[in-house]
Amino acid sequence: QTELVESGGGLVHPGGSLRLSCTASGSFAAVNDMAWFRQGPGHQREFVASISANAHTTYADSIKGRFTISRDNAKNTVYLQMDNLKPEDTAVFVCHAKIITIAAWRHWETDFWGQGTQVTVSS
Repeated sequence: QTELVESGGGLVHPGGSLRLSCTASGSFAAVNDMAWFRQGPGHQREFVASISANAHTTYADSIKGRFTISRDNAKNTVYLQMDNLKPEDTAVFVCHAKIITIAAWRHWETDFWGQGTQVTVSS
């Protein structure tokens, strides 16, 4: 069974840093785009950053210059380095991945979501 498992969340003071990780595990052929979304208290889920299989990155304007997304294809893992964190960054961060499965001479792409990891920025 394919799943995404996040880690690295926690409580940090304003101006601090955290590094989130998300690993895809299970039986699949490859992982295409990977991304991070977040949902803060009273807000809808919003896009944070994405990275393609060949490392092309896209960022939300609200976190540009503070967050960096990267990936290790050998480990099927995506990272989100978050620096200069602000209280408004407090949210549940959720990992997303487009995963390729091959079977019976067919291949298809499926969207997977992680369970989320809480990030709290507070003094």
